[in-house]
Amino acid sequence: MTGTYAELAGRTVVVTGGSRGIGAHTARAFAAQGASVCVVGRDGAALASVVGEITAAGGEAMAATADVTDARALDGVRAAVAERFGAVDVLAVFAGGQGFPVPTAELSEQRWREVLDSDLTSVFLTVQAFLPGMLERGSGTVLTMSSAAGRQPSGANLAYGVANAGVVMLTRHLAAELGPHGIRVNCLAPSAILTERVAARMPAEMQAKVAATHPLGRLGTPADVADAALFLASDGAGWLTGLTVDVAGGRITG
Repeated sequence: MTGTYAELAGRTVVVTGGSRGIGAHTARAFAAQGASVCVVGRDGAALASVVGEITAAGGEAMAATADVTDARALDGVRAAVAERFGAVDVLAVFAGGQGFPVPTAELSEQRWREVLDSDLTSVFLTVQAFLPGMLERGSGTVLTMSSAAGRQPSGANLAYGVANAGVVMLTRHLAAELGPHGIRVNCLAPSAILTERVAARMPAEMQAKVAATHPLGRLGTPADVADAALFLASDGAGWLTGLTVDVAGGRITG
Protein backbone atom coordinates (compact mmCIF):
# COMPACT_ATOMS: atom_id res chain seq x y z
CA MET A 1 0.00 0.00 0.00
CA THR A 2 1.38 3.39 -1.01
CA GLY A 3 2.37 5.59 1.91
CA THR A 4 1.61 9.28 2.27
CA TYR A 5 4.41 11.78 1.84
CA ALA A 6 2.95 15.21 2.44
CA GLU A 7 6.29 16.88 1.70
CA LEU A 8 6.06 15.79 -1.95
CA ALA A 9 3.01 18.00 -2.51
CA GLY A 10 3.94 20.99 -4.64
CA ARG A 11 7.21 19.53 -5.84
CA THR A 12 8.01 19.16 -9.53
CA VAL A 13 8.84 15.68 -10.78
CA VAL A 14 10.08 14.58 -14.21
CA VAL A 15 9.70 10.91 -15.14
CA THR A 16 11.33 9.58 -18.30
CA GLY A 17 9.96 6.36 -19.72
CA GLY A 18 6.64 7.65 -18.43
CA SER A 19 4.34 6.49 -21.19
CA ARG A 20 3.59 3.06 -19.72
CA GLY A 21 4.66 0.40 -17.24
CA ILE A 22 6.81 1.37 -14.27
CA GLY A 23 7.30 4.94 -15.44
CA ALA A 24 3.61 5.64 -15.93
CA HIS A 25 2.70 4.10 -12.57
CA THR A 26 5.41 6.12 -10.86
CA ALA A 27 4.18 9.32 -12.48
CA ARG A 28 0.65 8.64 -11.25
CA ALA A 29 1.97 7.84 -7.77
CA PHE A 30 3.85 11.14 -7.49
CA ALA A 31 0.84 13.05 -8.79
CA ALA A 32 -1.35 11.36 -6.17
CA GLN A 33 0.99 12.81 -3.53
CA GLY A 34 0.30 16.31 -4.89
CA ALA A 35 3.41 16.70 -7.04
CA SER A 36 3.35 18.34 -10.46
CA VAL A 37 4.57 15.72 -12.92
CA CYS A 38 6.05 15.81 -16.42
CA VAL A 39 5.97 12.45 -18.20
CA VAL A 40 8.55 12.01 -20.95
CA GLY A 41 8.62 9.45 -23.74
CA ARG A 42 8.40 8.90 -27.49
CA ASP A 43 4.76 7.77 -27.70
CA GLY A 44 2.72 10.96 -27.64
CA ALA A 45 -0.64 9.19 -27.51
CA ALA A 46 0.40 7.02 -24.56
CA LEU A 47 1.79 10.05 -22.73
CA ALA A 48 -1.46 11.93 -23.31
CA SER A 49 -3.34 8.99 -21.81
CA VAL A 50 -1.21 9.06 -18.66
CA VAL A 51 -1.64 12.83 -18.33
CA GLY A 52 -5.38 12.43 -18.85
CA GLU A 53 -5.60 9.88 -16.03
CA ILE A 54 -3.66 12.14 -13.69
CA THR A 55 -5.67 15.27 -14.44
CA ALA A 56 -8.96 13.36 -14.26
CA ALA A 57 -7.98 12.35 -10.72
CA GLY A 58 -7.34 15.98 -9.82
CA GLY A 59 -3.58 15.96 -10.33
CA GLU A 60 -1.27 18.27 -12.24
CA ALA A 61 0.65 16.85 -15.19
CA MET A 62 2.13 17.58 -18.60
CA ALA A 63 3.58 15.46 -21.38
CA ALA A 64 6.85 15.97 -23.22
CA THR A 65 7.47 13.86 -26.31
CA ALA A 66 11.20 13.33 -26.68
CA ASP A 67 13.89 10.78 -27.45
CA VAL A 68 16.07 10.58 -24.34
CA THR A 69 19.13 9.70 -26.42
CA ASP A 70 18.88 13.19 -27.98
CA ALA A 71 20.51 15.92 -25.86
CA ARG A 72 18.76 18.72 -27.76
CA ALA A 73 15.38 17.11 -27.20
CA LEU A 74 16.11 16.85 -23.49
CA ASP A 75 17.06 20.54 -23.39
CA GLY A 76 13.64 21.23 -24.88
CA VAL A 77 11.97 19.16 -22.17
CA ARG A 78 13.83 21.06 -19.47
CA ALA A 79 12.73 24.39 -20.92
CA ALA A 80 9.11 23.28 -21.22
CA VAL A 81 9.01 22.02 -17.62
CA ALA A 82 10.59 25.24 -16.35
CA GLU A 83 7.98 27.30 -18.17
CA ARG A 84 5.05 25.23 -16.91
CA PHE A 85 6.07 24.11 -13.42
CA GLY A 86 9.34 25.81 -12.52
CA ALA A 87 12.41 24.13 -11.01
CA VAL A 88 12.63 20.33 -11.00
CA ASP A 89 12.88 18.76 -7.54
CA VAL A 90 12.84 15.07 -8.48
CA LEU A 91 14.27 13.55 -11.66
CA ALA A 92 13.23 9.93 -12.20
CA VAL A 93 15.35 8.60 -15.06
CA PHE A 94 13.39 5.47 -15.89
CA ALA A 95 13.58 5.19 -19.70
CA GLY A 96 15.23 2.06 -21.10
CA GLY A 97 14.54 -1.64 -21.26
CA GLN A 98 16.33 -3.37 -24.16
CA GLY A 99 16.88 -6.71 -22.46
CA PHE A 100 15.55 -9.12 -25.10
CA PRO A 101 17.81 -12.21 -25.01
CA VAL A 102 20.43 -12.46 -27.75
CA PRO A 103 23.39 -14.87 -27.60
CA THR A 104 26.60 -12.86 -27.38
CA ALA A 105 28.00 -14.54 -30.50
CA GLU A 106 25.00 -13.13 -32.40
CA LEU A 107 24.97 -9.67 -30.79
CA SER A 108 25.90 -7.19 -33.50
CA GLU A 109 28.04 -4.12 -32.92
CA GLN A 110 25.09 -1.97 -33.99
CA ARG A 111 22.77 -3.59 -31.46
CA TRP A 112 25.43 -3.29 -28.72
CA ARG A 113 25.69 0.46 -29.37
CA GLU A 114 21.90 0.87 -29.55
CA VAL A 115 21.35 -0.81 -26.19
CA LEU A 116 24.11 1.16 -24.46
CA ASP A 117 22.71 4.39 -25.90
CA SER A 118 19.16 3.51 -24.82
CA ASP A 119 19.94 2.22 -21.33
CA LEU A 120 23.10 4.04 -20.21
CA THR A 121 23.98 7.05 -22.35
CA SER A 122 20.38 8.25 -22.09
CA VAL A 123 20.72 8.33 -18.29
CA PHE A 124 23.85 10.47 -18.52
CA LEU A 125 22.21 12.85 -21.01
CA THR A 126 19.04 13.21 -18.94
CA VAL A 127 20.92 13.93 -15.73
CA GLN A 128 23.19 16.37 -17.54
CA ALA A 129 20.19 18.26 -18.91
CA PHE A 130 18.60 18.85 -15.50
CA LEU A 131 21.68 18.96 -13.28
CA PRO A 132 22.58 22.66 -13.73
CA GLY A 133 19.29 23.76 -12.18
CA MET A 134 19.74 21.49 -9.18
CA LEU A 135 23.31 22.69 -8.70
CA GLU A 136 22.16 26.30 -8.86
CA ARG A 137 19.56 25.72 -6.16
CA GLY A 138 21.72 23.39 -4.07
CA SER A 139 19.02 20.73 -3.84
CA GLY A 140 17.40 17.91 -5.77
CA THR A 141 16.81 14.18 -5.94
CA VAL A 142 17.78 11.93 -8.83
CA LEU A 143 16.40 8.41 -9.16
CA THR A 144 17.97 6.13 -11.75
CA MET A 145 16.69 2.78 -13.01
CA SER A 146 18.88 -0.29 -13.34
CA SER A 147 17.73 -3.92 -13.34
CA ALA A 148 18.42 -7.24 -11.72
CA ALA A 149 20.30 -7.95 -14.97
CA GLY A 150 22.75 -5.24 -13.97
CA ARG A 151 23.28 -6.84 -10.56
CA GLN A 152 24.09 -10.41 -11.60
CA PRO A 153 24.28 -12.40 -14.86
CA SER A 154 20.87 -13.17 -16.34
CA GLY A 155 19.12 -14.31 -19.47
CA ALA A 156 19.07 -10.78 -20.87
CA ASN A 157 21.54 -9.82 -23.60
CA LEU A 158 25.08 -8.84 -22.62
CA ALA A 159 24.72 -5.20 -23.66
CA TYR A 160 21.68 -4.77 -21.43
CA GLY A 161 23.43 -6.28 -18.42
CA VAL A 162 26.52 -4.12 -18.95
CA ALA A 163 24.45 -0.96 -19.47
CA ASN A 164 22.47 -1.53 -16.30
CA ALA A 165 25.59 -2.31 -14.29
CA GLY A 166 26.89 1.00 -15.63
CA VAL A 167 23.81 2.77 -14.28
CA VAL A 168 24.66 1.47 -10.81
CA MET A 169 28.19 2.92 -10.99
CA LEU A 170 26.89 6.15 -12.53
CA THR A 171 24.59 6.46 -9.53
CA ARG A 172 27.37 5.86 -7.01
CA HIS A 173 29.70 8.30 -8.74
CA LEU A 174 27.07 11.04 -8.95
CA ALA A 175 26.06 10.53 -5.32
CA ALA A 176 29.64 11.08 -4.18
CA GLU A 177 30.16 14.05 -6.50
CA LEU A 178 26.85 15.81 -5.91
CA GLY A 179 26.24 15.13 -2.23
CA PRO A 180 28.22 18.22 -1.17
CA HIS A 181 25.86 20.24 -3.39
CA GLY A 182 22.73 19.02 -1.62
CA ILE A 183 21.72 16.54 -4.33
CA ARG A 184 20.88 12.92 -3.52
CA VAL A 185 21.17 10.16 -6.15
CA ASN A 186 19.80 6.64 -5.70
CA CYS A 187 19.07 3.71 -8.00
CA LEU A 188 16.20 1.24 -8.26
CA ALA A 189 16.94 -2.22 -9.67
CA PRO A 190 13.72 -4.19 -10.28
CA SER A 191 13.41 -7.88 -11.04
CA ALA A 192 10.51 -9.57 -12.85
CA ILE A 193 7.96 -6.75 -12.75
CA LEU A 194 4.55 -7.66 -14.15
CA THR A 195 4.04 -4.69 -16.47
CA GLU A 196 1.48 -4.67 -19.25
CA ARG A 197 4.15 -5.73 -21.74
CA VAL A 198 5.37 -8.61 -19.58
CA ALA A 199 1.81 -9.79 -18.94
CA ALA A 200 1.11 -9.81 -22.69
CA ARG A 201 4.28 -11.71 -23.59
CA MET A 202 4.64 -14.15 -20.69
CA PRO A 203 2.09 -17.00 -20.39
CA ALA A 204 0.60 -17.63 -16.96
CA GLU A 205 2.58 -20.86 -16.57
CA MET A 206 5.85 -19.04 -17.15
CA GLN A 207 4.80 -16.26 -14.76
CA ALA A 208 4.32 -18.89 -12.06
CA LYS A 209 7.74 -20.40 -12.73
CA VAL A 210 9.48 -17.03 -12.58
CA ALA A 211 7.58 -16.09 -9.42
CA ALA A 212 8.79 -19.28 -7.77
CA THR A 213 12.43 -18.19 -8.25
CA HIS A 214 11.83 -15.23 -5.91
CA PRO A 215 11.83 -15.86 -2.13
CA LEU A 216 8.68 -13.78 -1.71
CA GLY A 217 6.93 -16.10 -4.16
CA ARG A 218 5.40 -13.63 -6.59
CA LEU A 219 6.21 -11.32 -9.44
CA GLY A 220 6.73 -7.65 -8.66
CA THR A 221 4.30 -4.96 -9.71
CA PRO A 222 4.84 -1.41 -10.98
CA ALA A 223 3.39 -0.27 -7.64
CA ASP A 224 6.25 -2.00 -5.81
CA VAL A 225 8.76 0.10 -7.74
CA ALA A 226 6.72 3.29 -7.46
CA ASP A 227 6.45 2.89 -3.68
CA ALA A 228 10.23 2.61 -3.41
CA ALA A 229 10.63 5.67 -5.64
CA LEU A 230 8.29 7.73 -3.46
CA PHE A 231 10.23 6.82 -0.34
CA LEU A 232 13.62 7.60 -1.87
CA ALA A 233 12.31 10.99 -3.01
CA SER A 234 10.82 11.77 0.39
CA ASP A 235 12.38 13.63 3.29
CA GLY A 236 12.42 10.33 5.19
CA ALA A 237 15.24 9.22 2.88
CA GLY A 238 17.18 12.44 3.43
CA TRP A 239 20.26 10.57 4.74
CA LEU A 240 20.28 8.04 1.89
CA THR A 241 22.35 8.50 -1.25
CA GLY A 242 24.41 6.29 -3.53
CA LEU A 243 22.23 3.25 -2.85
CA THR A 244 20.93 0.66 -5.28
CA VAL A 245 17.64 -0.66 -3.96
CA ASP A 246 16.88 -4.13 -5.31
CA VAL A 247 13.12 -4.21 -5.80
CA ALA A 248 13.48 -7.89 -6.40
CA GLY A 249 11.44 -9.93 -3.95
CA GLY A 250 14.60 -11.26 -2.31
CA ARG A 251 16.12 -12.63 -5.51
CA ILE A 252 18.97 -10.11 -5.33
CA THR A 253 20.35 -9.56 -1.83
CA GLY A 254 23.29 -7.18 -1.96
